[in-house]
Amino acid sequence: MFGGSENFKGRYIDAMEKVGATDMNGTTNGARSILLATTAQRPFIGFAPVQTDKTKESLEEMRKEFNEVVGARPPSQEELDKAKVRKVLQLPGSRETQNAVGNSMRIILQGGLPDDYWDTYAAKVKALTTGDLKDAARTLIDPDHLIWVIVGDRAKIEKSVRELNLGEVRIIQAQ
Repeated sequence: MFGGSENFKGRYIDAMEKVGATDMNGTTNGARSILLATTAQRPFIGFAPVQTDKTKESLEEMRKEFNEVVGARPPSQEELDKAKVRKVLQLPGSRETQNAVGNSMRIILQGGLPDDYWDTYAAKVKALTTGDLKDAARTLIDPDHLIWVIVGDRAKIEKSVRELNLGEVRIIQAQ
């Protein structure tokens, strides 16, 4: 639920559409999030390419969604059920190539996981509850300590981005 391209479908994408941060086809141009599978600190990355004139509104919506997912509006049972189905149904075709088999083995070895990790994966996913998601969200997402990386036309977005008080602003010039 907190990793992959469908994380906030319906919620996150609707929020971006609400502020008009969509292209002429009504999409968010790739609003996504990913949870990197690391053995130490696990980066959770959310991103949404938007039009320049919707940068501020989009950042406000992203901040609101990050706050709500760990607070007043955690993932719903419906969102969890959709994520469970997707995660379980993708398993049968997930090891059809040598590279995919190797990647599955790498996940077990790098993560220090038990040898039967993939054999028990579907049952563990099916057993997840919204309470488990609330706990995971609170562990993985800390809205007060986000690092915002904003790329765009500085002359057009800097003033409005600074108005949001997202934290210290560091300008990195493209070389």
